[in-house]
Amino acid sequence: MHGLSYFCTPMKYRRLTKEQFEELHQEFINFLATQSITASEWDDLKKNKPEVAEEELDVFSDLIWEGVLAKVEYLENISARDMHLFWIKEKEISLIAIKVHNENIDLGTEEGFAWFKKHFMSDAVQIMTASKKFTDDKHRDIFELIEKGAVITKGELYRWFEEIIA
Repeated sequence: MHGLSYFCTPMKYRRLTKEQFEELHQEFINFLATQSITASEWDDLKKNKPEVAEEELDVFSDLIWEGVLAKVEYLENISARDMHLFWIKEKEISLIAIKVHNENIDLGTEEGFAWFKKHFMSDAVQIMTASKKFTDDKHRDIFELIEKGAVITKGELYRWFEEIIA
């Protein structure tokens, strides 16, 4: 077990969920192999050095997050009456923010979104745009948006609005 990450650094992001680890089972095996840890050594670590096993899980989680965050181009955070559509550029993030002023509308429902498509150019809907430069840690900035409820998308909604408001 010569390749272990014995350095104790705090996690940069957050540990993957059990479901995420299950999805990435083969990648985790490959990760352990790069550290010369066999299956039996991993079982031994979990049993006899749980703190080291925990750190390996954390290091792997951060590596996965780094890879995911490096590829993100668009994010969406949609609630009952608000949409925040983000475009991740090289040095900044652009935002299209939509606010529905009709309290009877829930954008998360089919009916609410249908209403929105008919009324998005009315006074009942406010559309704003903004841009913001990233801090020194672009990936951390993106991760914080995800932690606040944003989901990674292909950007169809962002591009649709961009054409309308251009």
